[in-house]
Amino acid sequence: MDILNALAAFTNFILVPGLTYGSQLALGALGVSLVYGVLRFSNFAQGDTMAFGTVFAILFTWGFQAMGITGGFLPTALLALPFAILVTVAFVLGTDRLVYRFYRRQKAKPIILVIVSVGVMFVMNGLVRMIIGTSERNFTDGERMLLNPRDFREATGLAEPLAIKTTQAVTVAVALACVLALFWFLNRTRTGKSMRAYADNEDLALLSGINPDRVVRVTWVIAAALATIAGTLYGLDKSFRAFIYFGLMMPIFASAIVGGLGSPLGAIAGGYVIAFSELLLTGAWGKILGYLTPEGWLAPGLYQALSTDYKVAVSFAILILVLLIRPQGLFGRETK
Repeated sequence: MDILNALAAFTNFILVPGLTYGSQLALGALGVSLVYGVLRFSNFAQGDTMAFGTVFAILFTWGFQAMGITGGFLPTALLALPFAILVTVAFVLGTDRLVYRFYRRQKAKPIILVIVSVGVMFVMNGLVRMIIGTSERNFTDGERMLLNPRDFREATGLAEPLAIKTTQAVTVAVALACVLALFWFLNRTRTGKSMRAYADNEDLALLSGINPDRVVRVTWVIAAALATIAGTLYGLDKSFRAFIYFGLMMPIFASAIVGGLGSPLGAIAGGYVIAFSELLLTGAWGKILGYLTPEGWLAPGLYQALSTDYKVAVSFAILILVLLIRPQGLFGRETK
């Protein structure tokens, strides 16, 4: 029975949060990898694109709620997502037309585009604060718990309750649907194949008649949509604050690089590697170990390897380790 209680505690504090957070990082890292693979620069504005999209998801959610439209037991933000995506896509395409296209036509070096993306990041961060402010915003509604801990305890007879929030289940389900749709698009549609060909060999793709402007537009559309979805899911699961998404930049980039920049599959794997690494090293193991050891053996304490303040340090350490051992990432191709 103690082993089952320990398993329930592990699921409660490590497995479910890890799957949720990993799904959010994976969607953000997918956008980074797609932009890098097609446009060949690291887009540091991805985190604030997530914040920008989430702001409009919140605004549309409030609008729906004011009109009496809700998602039932699901968050109303899911109904607001398509509208928020449209606004974010329009803004990102406008930014590309006004900013990035100029440097592409000048054949600017990737480092120049990286610096430009940092400038775009600060502009978007300022817009987010102007639109919604810096206060914490909680826009989650609907049924709070998918699996109630009291019901779980009564059904199983275990001492350790297991709780699964509706937002956690929604995050994993939506992320899975997005990943399947993206891979179908990249592998089965003509536009997706054009994107892959352009990413593999730009010159050969141009000789084959592929329209580079169309490829660039589609890439930005997908990256903006993924950013909006990832940001909204993160805000639903936790809460929205303008500065949180700036802090997500490091784990998102760590996920993309660990998996292999430019590799969609690597971005997904990297997201879960980073998420579970952070939780395993900064999570509290006291309750889990308490079920696995004889009573009285453990002194009171959280039994963390690292404080939660070091979550970003974990991402950074894994990033450095991967760059030292396998610079191309887990699923990246080695360059000669």
